[in-house]
Amino acid sequence: MNCDGVVLDAEAIQRTIPHRAPFLLVDRIIELVPQERAVGVHDVTTRDPWLAGHFPARPLMPGVLIVEALAQTAAILMVYNQDVAAGRLPFIAGIDRARFRRPVVIGDELRLEVTILHRRSDSCKLQGIARVGSDVAAQAEILAVLAPAD
Repeated sequence: MNCDGVVLDAEAIQRTIPHRAPFLLVDRIIELVPQERAVGVHDVTTRDPWLAGHFPARPLMPGVLIVEALAQTAAILMVYNQDVAAGRLPFIAGIDRARFRRPVVIGDELRLEVTILHRRSDSCKLQGIARVGSDVAAQAEILAVLAPAD
């Protein structure tokens, strides 16, 4: 970890996973323990494109996008520095036990914590917890698989 607490910045994330704006939902990785755990951050701002329509009178981040942000953090953990991932991309294969506990709104810093529960050479089951401060905003178990990039 470097002195400002950022392990991977936006450029490093884009070298790790193929997602791009407006669908890249992880701004930085602040903790990374390969093969175990990663913590990402997404700053919810007025620049987030879904806020204009979800919902205009009370804009909030859709729950499915919170789960997608967790899955992107999981993808980074799965492929970061992994020879086994060469030429393959991580994809969501399943979502279990998803729960949404509090709205995520403009100005929130969404902390995306993922931990590997089980790993095989081509898949991972991960626990994801999205927090705003000390409050749990959402949580889910994510099954991710590595598939050929082509």
